[in-house]
Amino acid sequence: MKPRNLNILIVGVGGQGTLLASRILGTIALNSGLKCKLSEVHGMSQRGGSVVTHVRWGKEVFSPIVCEGDADYILSFETLEAIRWSSFLKENGHIIVNNQKILPMPVITGKDVYPKDALQILKDKNLSVIEVDGLKLAELAGSSKAVNVVLIGILCAKEKIELNLAKEAIKQCVKEKNLELNLIALELGYNAL
Repeated sequence: MKPRNLNILIVGVGGQGTLLASRILGTIALNSGLKCKLSEVHGMSQRGGSVVTHVRWGKEVFSPIVCEGDADYILSFETLEAIRWSSFLKENGHIIVNNQKILPMPVITGKDVYPKDALQILKDKNLSVIEVDGLKLAELAGSSKAVNVVLIGILCAKEKIELNLAKEAIKQCVKEKNLELNLIALELGYNAL
């Protein structure tokens, strides 16, 4: 199925591959004949800080920014980031969240506390939450760094985007040495629903 118009917010912490994920999704859109705009906020990504990227695709796209309340999907590579950005989800949107916890610096230094049940906080907001053990699937694929591609696979399956279309985008965006494990991660995510 050809992708429909979508607003996607990708959230995580530095080093989790949010920028690569946005490029893969953008390539899926372009290969489908759609317009696509991306906005990448690097921030403190080098130090494990919050990172967000915006992906918008459709027949016409005029702005790269997903506005609060307009995201069809939030791909969250870490649970606290899902809470932090949940207000961007539109009614009937979905948060695909990796259930991994990565402690931010204020928690590590004792200045703040990580929420005991971050996923329950999301569910208590009556949001559509698709929880996945992305780390486990990524490790099955061959690298803990492939969580981003696992979540892309889940989004593609949920949207009924053809697996081969997503595979082609991976081939265009990922270095040869990491290609095979990312293709496996994509399939594991795609088949996880």
